Amino acid sequence: MLLSRQTRIMSTVGDYFILDTMKLQCEVEVISRMLPTFGMRNRGKGNRAVLSIGKHHDRGIKNSAATIHLLICTLKDKSGSKYKLKENIEHFFTKFVDEGKATIRLKEPAVDVCLNKADVNNLKNFLSVLRLAHRGSEIDSIPLSNLAPAKTSEIEKPKAKMVITSRKDYPLTTNFPYSLELLQVSYCRLTRVDMRMLCLRRLRKLDLSNNHIRKLPAIIGDLACLSELVLHNNYLEIFSIGLCNSTLQKSLQFLDLSHNRLRALPLQFCQLQELVHLKLDDNELLRLPSNIGQLTKLRFLTAARNKLPYLPCDFQLLCLENVDLFGNLFDHPNPLLPTIHLQIPMTLLEVAARATIKYRLAYGPHILPAHLCQDLDLIKTCPCRRPCLDSFIQVVVNLNLHQVSHTVVLVDNMGSTEAPILCYFCSLTCYSEFLDKYHQRNR
Repeated sequence: MLLSRQTRIMSTVGDYFILDTMKLQCEVEVISRMLPTFGMRNRGKGNRAVLSIGKHHDRGIKNSAATIHLLICTLKDKSGSKYKLKENIEHFFTKFVDEGKATIRLKEPAVDVCLNKADVNNLKNFLSVLRLAHRGSEIDSIPLSNLAPAKTSEIEKPKAKMVITSRKDYPLTTNFPYSLELLQVSYCRLTRVDMRMLCLRRLRKLDLSNNHIRKLPAIIGDLACLSELVLHNNYLEIFSIGLCNSTLQKSLQFLDLSHNRLRALPLQFCQLQELVHLKLDDNELLRLPSNIGQLTKLRFLTAARNKLPYLPCDFQLLCLENVDLFGNLFDHPNPLLPTIHLQIPMTLLEVAARATIKYRLAYGPHILPAHLCQDLDLIKTCPCRRPCLDSFIQVVVNLNLHQVSHTVVLVDNMGSTEAPILCYFCSLTCYSEFLDKYHQRNR
């Protein structure tokens, strides 16, 4: 990589940019190739280190010209070891550079400098400058400073966890460490998500519980590694469709939306198909997504103390380990009072929709209008397994929650484990058969 004279090589260390030098944080192991000659083996373990490329003046020689050296500093040796670079690199081993690994073979001394756990982009830039320093050409175009011992803060392992539970501890003038994998910011009265958090590409867990957040930015979905998102006790009123359509579809496994002000979740919510644990307690939910059965990996669901009158038909498709629906405003089902939406004769749209689903015909926005595709995605299913779009009979029946979950928290103070669920019938015939069975059970 050729660098112009205006180029300034920058490397991030902690929260700061280091200019006029080239630095790399990683694990380093320096292996002498002479050890086998003496029947010895290296210990095979790297140390956290900072590698620097800069100018070195030989103090033993008066008015000596500066030469470019590689300096390796560790916690045990902060002054570091220096290695000349010009025409002193025998080979670069970069087969696994995309995994943050590389090896630099020096001529004198006969050692291999093995690099591991480096940031991929920083490593590639560092190797490019090493090549220039080795050739000795164009190295003057890189404004390098004199080599200096590394600071302890530069060598220490990057911080992976940060917990902030007080407003006075919240960082205002410094960034969050780029290496964070777990960030908790609670009781800080945040009214919005700090955009600096959304630059933490390694973040796996983000806990923003006990704040005053009203809206989530859609770009939270750009955190490709995020598997846990905790938003307990905020002021959220909506969960945006943008989040549902983001990379969270492939990463998010734990979602806590309890103690907010949600009244509904979008249909697209069920595109978060990696969800295993979902907490919706103490909101104002009037319904769950009608396609909730698409959450095939969901094992733990809590939606206690909401305002749910009944469960969607798809709820019976779930396979849970634990469910808690205590304290909802569940209706008392009466299968003898159906809501009838039968179309006789059926419309052409109804016939075509039923045939499309029954015969598993391919469809998509390149074939059908988008609203028809959405209708087909949410088509209802009769107990006879036939689909129905707009022509159906709707009733509310009781579902024993033990049919969908191994462990069930009681639904009310009366000790019930049953909850009302919507049920759809594609025809009078199917509804009549259901009534016959219902009467037989209740004789």
